[in-house]
Amino acid sequence: MDVSVVKPDEKELKELGVKSWPIWSKEASKFDWSYDSTEECYILEGKVEVVTKDGKKVEFGKGDFVTFPKGLACTWEIKEAVRKHYNFK
Repeated sequence: MDVSVVKPDEKELKELGVKSWPIWSKEASKFDWSYDSTEECYILEGKVEVVTKDGKKVEFGKGDFVTFPKGLACTWEIKEAVRKHYNFK
């Protein structure tokens, strides 16, 4: 169960309608999280490291499009305050 990180261009973001998605923000912190459904998000600001329960580390930040699969359990470590557009499928 892998986290996907890609660098989309403006055309791809427009096709997905990312700018119409809600925005979530959080200060630097660390917490456990699990996904009941697939989440797609586009990082507007910040730097984050996610560690999955099987020990895989994934880092992402401004300009990254991240997909978290349904059923994933992980720990978020927000290293720099984050703002993101998000969408649950």
